[in-house]
Amino acid sequence: MYFCKKSTLKLKKEELKNFLDEKVSLYNNPKFIESDPIQISHQFTKKEDIEIAGFLTATIAWGNRKSIITNAKRMMDLLDQSPFEFITQHQEADLDGFEGFVHRTFNSDDLKQFIKSLKHIYNNHKGLEGVFSKHAEANSLQQSIHHFKSVFFEVPHLERTKKHVSDPLKNSAAKRINMYLRWMVRNDAAGVDFGIWKSLAPAQLSCPLDVHSGNVARKLGLLKRKQNDGKALAELDKALRRLDPNDPVKYDFALFGLGVFEGF
Repeated sequence: MYFCKKSTLKLKKEELKNFLDEKVSLYNNPKFIESDPIQISHQFTKKEDIEIAGFLTATIAWGNRKSIITNAKRMMDLLDQSPFEFITQHQEADLDGFEGFVHRTFNSDDLKQFIKSLKHIYNNHKGLEGVFSKHAEANSLQQSIHHFKSVFFEVPHLERTKKHVSDPLKNSAAKRINMYLRWMVRNDAAGVDFGIWKSLAPAQLSCPLDVHSGNVARKLGLLKRKQNDGKALAELDKALRRLDPNDPVKYDFALFGLGVFEGF
């Protein structure tokens, strides 16, 4: 049984699943792209461009959504609208034009570090998909995210930049990276998520947990823990996998839509 604070009703598992499935159908469609940061990756067709654009966009995906999209577009301009080519072929002098870029606490020094780390990953680790796939577990990519952070900072780096890559093993919900992995791994057949990483499966994904999805999940009885941290993510994972073990993260659309668009 699930307790819904809004309606003061107890929902059976089947009722809750039907309710959330309806919301997934409502929000998991191309119209969602118009106001979401995922639109940045939809500007590209090459796999490497899509995944790099998505990773950089997801990295700054906190705060005002309009500001996120505006600054993500600026990053793509700085990369000459060819993310993969720029990252793999750039020279140090090419980064001079990045001065002045800032999104909240992510500044030009951080962006330069990200470009250098991404070049290292594509030159030495078979790209982003290769790194995330290496330590994947059957029902979790949290170990993969931890491993990714280690690889990302194998090159000389600024200590301040490490805060912009979350580590689930330090009890982070890693919201932005989990959102990014949803974009890359989940093929929703609706034209929103890309599903271009074939070495991973939707069953391994975790819901991007933030204030909106967390609050809605609590009202629906899917989550009890008050903090939006790694332990809360594990709890929410279990609840969503009971509803759909093969594609649990599809409910991100329902939780986010209920919170942001419906004020649930």
